[in-house]
Amino acid sequence: MSTTTNDNTTALPSPKPKAWLIDLVLLGALWGASFLFMRIGAAEFGALPAAAVRVAVATLFLLPLLFMRGHGAALAQHWKASMAIGVLNSGIPFALFCFALLTINSGLAAVINATVPMFGALVAWAWFRDRPDGSRIVGLVIGFAGVAMLASRSAGLHASADGNAALWAVLACLGACASYGVAASATRRYLGGVPALTTATGSQIGATLFLALPALWFWPAQMPSLRAWLALLALGIACTGLAYILFFRLIANAGPARALTVTFLVPVFAVFYGAVFLGENITQWMLICAAVIVCGVALSTGIVKLWPRAGGAAATSPPRPR
Repeated sequence: MSTTTNDNTTALPSPKPKAWLIDLVLLGALWGASFLFMRIGAAEFGALPAAAVRVAVATLFLLPLLFMRGHGAALAQHWKASMAIGVLNSGIPFALFCFALLTINSGLAAVINATVPMFGALVAWAWFRDRPDGSRIVGLVIGFAGVAMLASRSAGLHASADGNAALWAVLACLGACASYGVAASATRRYLGGVPALTTATGSQIGATLFLALPALWFWPAQMPSLRAWLALLALGIACTGLAYILFFRLIANAGPARALTVTFLVPVFAVFYGAVFLGENITQWMLICAAVIVCGVALSTGIVKLWPRAGGAAATSPPRPR
């Protein structure tokens, strides 16, 4: 979604000064939980149906809010761009993450997801000639080195059991992150200034239409359990619909740079949820790679600098909703 918006009134009341910290933590908790719910839902629904149910639920949640806020005309005006970007921002990445979570655990997927700002910086560099300074280039190298370390070890650990399944899962996560990066620049180019709720709703409608037929084709023969349905309902309402609202309110009240720091919170919550609720194993190597990736993200997004840049650096796009 766009880093700038004229929609300063959302379905949630405006926070008090410094209350953006509460929004930041809550958003990190919601997006961290999305990996838990995706893994639970995808295990019974399959990747494409799980992703489709998620965006369909989010659409049903956001549409009434859209009309209550009087943004129906804005959606009618920008429906083509918002729905097309929804394919990149939700349809493709949600399906890829659900596919990956059939093989790897939720904590690992969340750690890889932390590379989204780096992909956003690369796409902005190519599309808008937003050239990163030396410090950010070093961060990109460090961050992708951390991902390579994580991918190589994951593939090696799973090789004896399921061949290259883990490697394909990691590549799927990276593909999702790249899709988020392209969506960020596309939103900046085509939807700048469009109300946030309009962009969010239109994108979910587009993702729903994109995934509808594949989901029906691959719909499970056996009805998924109530647990799986509840996981996808929580995923669509809380981790997608409500998270979108929090995300844009955070940008409006704290700015893109502060909103960007949620990237560091999401893997923490995801690893915690996975260990507590799914009994996922947290290895020392995974923590080392996570630290390397976080360092790379901090440098590549300009949050931390090795040396100052004359004239300052342009802010990168904030992280994408999960």
